[in-house]
Amino acid sequence: MTPNVDDQRGAGLISTAAGVLVFLMFLLFAVQLLFGLYASSTITAVAHDAAQRAATADRPALSVIEREARATLGRVGDDATFVWSTEDSDGDGADDTVVLALTATPPRFVPRSIGDATGFGEVRRTVRVRMEEFQA
Repeated sequence: MTPNVDDQRGAGLISTAAGVLVFLMFLLFAVQLLFGLYASSTITAVAHDAAQRAATADRPALSVIEREARATLGRVGDDATFVWSTEDSDGDGADDTVVLALTATPPRFVPRSIGDATGFGEVRRTVRVRMEEFQA
């Protein structure tokens, strides 16, 4: 006896919908991963460049360096946090290193509950660069 075609109608609707949902989640996860990697490397590069500029002997004001770094980061730079400091790295009592702690949040494509659990939250970078001195 052959099964009636009418008995099979709509049987794959739930599994197809679930399959499409899982596929879209994997796609969004891949997009989030790529954007997270790009944002992480960009934030690292911008932090290093800003600290390098701040460590030069003829540096501009930190506010100028920070403004240009925010412009380079684009929308991510709008909410980024820059914490500048100096430290004595060789123990001679004089500050000789510029320290920049940069925290930024890249764009999100997956829900926060999934993104935070997989490490797609904020990016924190701390960069240390020795200061230049002119010897006359």
